[in-house]
Amino acid sequence: MSANELSFSTTIGVDVKGETWSCVEIPDSAAFFGSGKSARVDATIDGVTLENVGAMPTGTGGHMVSLSAKVRAKLGKDIGDPVDVTVTKR
Repeated sequence: MSANELSFSTTIGVDVKGETWSCVEIPDSAAFFGSGKSARVDATIDGVTLENVGAMPTGTGGHMVSLSAKVRAKLGKDIGDPVDVTVTKR
């Protein structure tokens, strides 16, 4: 794994202003990206690849990658389910 890549296990679902969004939160993301601003990444989630997607600020100092209904269907997973994630900076 390179300095531009981060792998972790998490569950789908990020609390944003009292609602649970279908996203995965990137741990220690401000340090990984060197900023709290949005970043472009490639992400692999349980073998499903997302190219050039946005890692958006969570509002609490972290970043998250959104998982659309189409991606969740490919994964066969939904909010609350565990996933293995690899994020690569672009």
